Amino acid sequence: MAFDPVGPAGRGATTIADRVVAKIAVQAAREALGVTVLRGGSSPHASVVVRRDVARVSVSLELGYPADLGRQCGAVRSHVTLRVRELAGMEVPEVAVHVERLHSPRTARESGRRLR
Repeated sequence: MAFDPVGPAGRGATTIADRVVAKIAVQAAREALGVTVLRGGSSPHASVVVRRDVARVSVSLELGYPADLGRQCGAVRSHVTLRVRELAGMEVPEVAVHVERLHSPRTARESGRRLR
């Protein structure tokens, strides 16, 4: 009886759920901003659409103000792209960053929140 090796495509497939990629994106956004979860505030959240090995990511977050918002959003885009590629092995052609709210040091003190 001859052994017929099965090629990689015939061995099965690994699928990674959208929600798993979204969790990677949220953690990457936190890492990029150097922020832990804010007390009383909201943590970044993400939605992801995966088609084959391509993930399109949308991250919503709150940022401190005054700050260089463009730089912070760019850092989030870059880091989310890098981490999803590293951890999930997916291409990320698009990371949309939505800033839902800005927090000044005064509003952070009034609400008892700590910003970075």
